[in-house]
Amino acid sequence: MTISFKKRKISDEPYEACSVFDVNNDGTLDIVSGAYWYEGPDFVRRHKICELASYAHYRDDFSDFPMDVDGNGRMDIITGSWWSEGIHWRRNPGHSDSLWETFRIDHTSNIETIRYYDIDGCGVPEIFPNTPMAPQTFYKLITDENGKGTGQFRKMVISEGPSGHGLGFADITGNGRMDIVLSNGWLEQPEEPYSGLWTFHPEFALGSASVPIIGYDVNGDGLCDLIVGQAHDYGLHWLEQTREEDGSRSWIRHEIDMTASQYHDLMLVDLDLDGELELVTGKRYLAHDNDPGFDDPLGVYYFKINGGAFEKHVIDFGPAGEGSGNGIFMWIQDVTGNGYPDIVAPGTDGLYLFENLGKQE
Repeated sequence: MTISFKKRKISDEPYEACSVFDVNNDGTLDIVSGAYWYEGPDFVRRHKICELASYAHYRDDFSDFPMDVDGNGRMDIITGSWWSEGIHWRRNPGHSDSLWETFRIDHTSNIETIRYYDIDGCGVPEIFPNTPMAPQTFYKLITDENGKGTGQFRKMVISEGPSGHGLGFADITGNGRMDIVLSNGWLEQPEEPYSGLWTFHPEFALGSASVPIIGYDVNGDGLCDLIVGQAHDYGLHWLEQTREEDGSRSWIRHEIDMTASQYHDLMLVDLDLDGELELVTGKRYLAHDNDPGFDDPLGVYYFKINGGAFEKHVIDFGPAGEGSGNGIFMWIQDVTGNGYPDIVAPGTDGLYLFENLGKQE
C-alpha cells in the first residue's frame, strides 16, 4: 500500500525556500516562498513581499521561517542566504498589498541555509545558520515579560573553527539534551546552553552533508543514529551508532540510496498516519551547476524506514520541466485540510504543492 499525491505547480518563481503560515491572520494557511506569499486556501492570488537580488540562477533567500519577531501578533519571516552574508528578518506589514521591511539581525559569513530548534525550551525556536566557513552560532529572540518578541536577538558562539557544510539536531548521548551535528563531528550541549563553547567530538566525516542531518533511532536499539544526504554529490546514508563496553562510540555507515545526487533537504514525517515516520527528500535542482549528477532527472521521494532496510517510493520524477525536486528548505504540513501532511516543494524549477491523498491500494 503506497501513499498517493496530487501534484500542482503554484508558481514558476525560482525561490528555493518556503514555509506555511497564516500571513494575514484570516484563519487560513498561506504559502510563503521568496519574494511572494500565496493566499490560501487555493494559493492562486499572490502578494509581493520584497525585491530579492539574483546571482546566476540563485535568489538571495535560503529560508522563510515564520516567527513573531516584534511581538505584534503577526508572523514575520527569518531569512538569510549565501549571498547576503547575514541573517535578516522581514516585518509583516499586516496589509496584503504592502511590501515587507527587512532588518539585519547580524552580519555573518556565507549561510548555506538555516534551521530552527527550541534548544532551551523557551517555546520559541532558536536560529541556527549553517555557515560552512565560520564557527557555529545560534540566535535567541529576546522576549519581554509577557513572552512577546522585542525585535532583538542574543547571539551565542558555541564552536571554534569552520562549521563545514551540514547541520542537524540529535540527542547523541541520550541524556535528553539536543546536540548539534556538523559535517565533521558533533557539539555536545552542556547543562546550560549559554555557558560558552560546547564540547566538540570529531567522530566522523560526512562530506558535503545535507541540511539538516537528522538524528533518529533507525534500527530501534535505543541509540540515536544519523541520516544524511550528500548535498553536492551522489548518496543518501544512515550512520549507525554503536557503543563499546567502555562507553566509547563508533559509527557504521550504511547506504540508503546511491542513485540520486544533491540530497540537500531531508525531513521525517508520518505521511500515512500509521504512527511511523517516513523520510522525505529529493534532488535540489542545480544546487551547483557542476556537482556530480547535477543535470540528472529531478525527483521527490519518500522512504519507509523499516528498521534500516529503507524502501524507496517515488512521489515525482523526470527531467527538469517535467519532474521537480525539493529545493533547499521544503515545508510539510496539512494545508488542504484532509488530515494528511502535504509537501510544499520550492526550487529553481518552480514552487510545487504535492497534495497528500493518503494510502492507496
